[in-house]
Amino acid sequence: MRVCRAVIVAVLAALPAAAIAQDRLPTIPPQDYTPEQKQAADAFTQARGKPPFGPFEPLMHSPEVMTLARSMGDYLRFKPKIGTTLSELVILLTARRWTQDYEWYVHAPIAEKTGIAPAIIAAIRDGRRPAQMSEDETIVYDFTTELQESKRVSDATFARAEARFGKSGIVDLAAISGYYTLLAMELNAARYPIPADGQRLPRMPE
Repeated sequence: MRVCRAVIVAVLAALPAAAIAQDRLPTIPPQDYTPEQKQAADAFTQARGKPPFGPFEPLMHSPEVMTLARSMGDYLRFKPKIGTTLSELVILLTARRWTQDYEWYVHAPIAEKTGIAPAIIAAIRDGRRPAQMSEDETIVYDFTTELQESKRVSDATFARAEARFGKSGIVDLAAISGYYTLLAMELNAARYPIPADGQRLPRMPE
């Protein structure tokens, strides 16, 4: 009995996350939606041009949360006051912080397309401080890493960010970090799988 149990544990441990992910918060087929879920999915499709995808699939188990998250994302993803290039830098830092494979899979190509250098993306992926960043990238990197690692932001770092982006930019900068932390937590809790062509982030010591 002990041998069989050990074999089962070993097999389960060897399975990719995608093989067991749907045991937690499985994607709900549209035909099985409740009226509230259908309303939320319709609103999502109207806003984003396609049905719920990615992190919004596990969130559909709570359509109220999904709708509120989508609404916040409509602004922070597409219209933040710090601009979409720097916001992608924050998203990558957040995905790396939470070792969130799907978030990284989606946003690393977007970050490069919007102007983040491949060397910067690679450094963040590997858990290193990028060697060469623009002044704006450095401000955003320092603010975000301080906030995520120490749960605070020093006066000097805050002052530099405020001088560059203003108070409204500071709010958006912190909000992007918080919003994608929310999505990363939901995805990690759900064990949401990455597509077959995706690669997992290197696992770092906690």
